[in-house]
Amino acid sequence: MKAFDFSLPTKIVYGNGTVARVAEELKAAGGEKPLIVTDPGICQAGIVDKVTAVLDKAGISYRIFDRVEANPKDVNAEEGARVAREAGTDCLLAVGGGSPIDCAKAIGVLLAHDAEKIKPYEGKTAATLPNPLLITVPTTAGTGSELTFSSVITDTENHYKMTVKSPYTAANVAICDPDLTLTVPSAVTAATGVDALTHAIEGFTANVSEPIGDAAALYAIELIYHNLVRAVERGDDREARSAMLMGSMLGGISFSHSDVAGVHCIAEALGSLYDLPHGTCNAIFLPYVMEYNMDYCRERYARIASAMGYHWNTVEEGAKIAVDKVKELTLAVKLPTFASLNVDPKDFAKLAKMACQNGSNASNPRPMTEEDYLEVLNHVYAVR
Repeated sequence: MKAFDFSLPTKIVYGNGTVARVAEELKAAGGEKPLIVTDPGICQAGIVDKVTAVLDKAGISYRIFDRVEANPKDVNAEEGARVAREAGTDCLLAVGGGSPIDCAKAIGVLLAHDAEKIKPYEGKTAATLPNPLLITVPTTAGTGSELTFSSVITDTENHYKMTVKSPYTAANVAICDPDLTLTVPSAVTAATGVDALTHAIEGFTANVSEPIGDAAALYAIELIYHNLVRAVERGDDREARSAMLMGSMLGGISFSHSDVAGVHCIAEALGSLYDLPHGTCNAIFLPYVMEYNMDYCRERYARIASAMGYHWNTVEEGAKIAVDKVKELTLAVKLPTFASLNVDPKDFAKLAKMACQNGSNASNPRPMTEEDYLEVLNHVYAVR
């Protein structure tokens, strides 16, 4: 067994109703005046109100920054840091899906380094100082960002997604309350749920996977596979919602300690060029990249089939079951087709080049060139 490191600096507070512990956890960690980082949709859904009600009752003053866009931009993080400085905040409270949480991490990097621009902190070694206290409150079961070391931010000048990754960016506390996901619309539940499944599958099959992350990935796959359709069809199913949030968290632990791969390379290219929802892009391409990779990771795919509850006689059979069942799942939750996203096929070559240049391309179990990515893009575009 190869050598590896594993670190999880985030305290996890999990369970229905745990949003009520926001003030308690904030005070215990020494936070006094948080900047709440969120987006307009989370505010409109009334979820931020649930958080601020707890803070108000505890007498904690705060400032709300709700200008985070989908696929958070460098300018969002930089504006958020300016607001934090103006307000004299000493900590960050991220409420939302992956976009507000990733943006809050980037804001923390800027505050820690007394910097105005996030671009110099791209990569795995540039952020060298501990971020201010960060508490994350996820509202979707998808990204797992509440437990990861990564912040994916769109570089608006060069039009691509960059990653700021460091143990220093991880949240100090993640308050994971499944009740906050009960009102997520079915289409968003479907896309974010398959996004979480993508994290688990790519984390498990990436060339740099390690045993603890593998264990988290396999349990995440089991939970997501058996509960996603229920969560999509019956949004108020608390058992299914709880399982999905746990699956998302475990998927985040997996890929954060391993890597993502070809699916994310395509999705991040599409998000960079077209500003499309990251989870939707991952969800659409997952079964097809799995199909493309199958001959290079049959044993791992067969273990995925077992985690889904299927029996097989040969690893070849098991691998095919895994790919087929993931494809069936994406059809069952009625994901949009790639063609419906209005991506111009004339951009496929550019998208293929961007995917190939992604830092996670080397982690894909099957080596992929620009031509390989182009083949996958054309194939998925033809699916109706």
